[in-house]
Parts: sequence; structure tokens; C-alpha cells
Amino acid sequence: MQSRTSASRTGRPRSAAADAAILEATRAALVELGWSKLTLGDVATRAGVAKTTLYRRWAGKNELVVDAVAVLFDELELPDRGSLAADIEGVVLQFAAILDRPEAKTALMAVVAESTRDEPLRDRIRTSIVDRQKRLVLEGRARASARGELPPESDPAAAARTADLIFDVVAGAVVHRTLVSAEPADEEWVRSFTRVLLLGLKGATGQN
Repeated sequence: MQSRTSASRTGRPRSAAADAAILEATRAALVELGWSKLTLGDVATRAGVAKTTLYRRWAGKNELVVDAVAVLFDELELPDRGSLAADIEGVVLQFAAILDRPEAKTALMAVVAESTRDEPLRDRIRTSIVDRQKRLVLEGRARASARGELPPESDPAAAARTADLIFDVVAGAVVHRTLVSAEPADEEWVRSFTRVLLLGLKGATGQN
């Protein structure tokens, strides 16, 4: 999978296999070495590519690590399980399972901590991870509306604000549960969380 770098570069075509190897090597290096000791040279060695290959694709470590994390969250899908509640439970369980993986846990915590003092890195996290995954909220609301579970969205601006809020609530709750509290986001917790979320979602939708 190719990374989403902002710079357009010329030269030989990108290799999807090389990109995948580099991103996998980045996650492995983070787990083993941590953020401070990770270097592009070490990643290049692990991936079996030249260091210049990395610099043709990524401007530096920050961009590389964010893309390595973003690929993991791109695996998320919103399953059609027949109801809004079941759909939410399905995607939340997927999200929790990804966060339970050592490479995802270490990489996400590293980039979030580093972004507290690096505004460009914060922006990259927002565009490469957060904004991309908001698609799941929009897809879920559209599907629920088509089923008649939620009313149509008449005000696009209000709908966008609600989508942002839903994403923040879901992501914040699951990240806190799994990474901060270090408690399992198991099926029982996910069902309880979904009930609470739906009460708020239906109230928010009614105000649009």
C-alpha cells in the first residue's frame, strides 16, 4: 500500500511491495526500539531497501510513522449486520482488536505523544488517520437512515458536526479503555458502550 506523502516525486514507479515492507519494518522497529531510538537507517535495513528509498517516499521519521499507523486503521470496515447497534458493535470490536496489537499500540502512543510538541505532525495525524476514518461514521449514518433507524440529515453543516462528535466519542472511549485504562474492550463492554452511544446519537440527530 502506498503512503500518502504530500510531495510529488519523479523517478521510477513506486513499488507497493517495498512500501508495505517499509511500513511493516517501521512498526516492528517501534515495538523493539521505541520512538527515540528509531531511525530511518534501521527501518531501511529491516525492510531490505536503500535508505535513499525511504527519503524518496517520506520526508522524515514523523511522516513515516504516521503512515505506518494509518495503514493499520485503513483495515477497519463497517460490517452490515442488519441494524445500527450491531454495525457499531462490529466496527468497535475491530477497532479494539487493532489497538490490542503491539505494533498499533506502540506506534499510536508514540505519534500522539510526539505530536503534543509538533504541530505539523498533529496535522498529519488528523489528515492521514482521523479524517480518513470518519468515513465509517458517514457510512453508518447513511445506512441507518436508509433502514429508517435515523431520520434523514437535512442540514449538512449540522450533520458534519454530529459526525465529528460521534467519531470523537467512539475513538476517545475505545482508546481510553484499551490504552489508558488497559482494560479489555470485550463484547460485553462494547454492547454497553453502544447502548449509551445510541441514546446520544438519536438525541443529536433529532436536533439537526
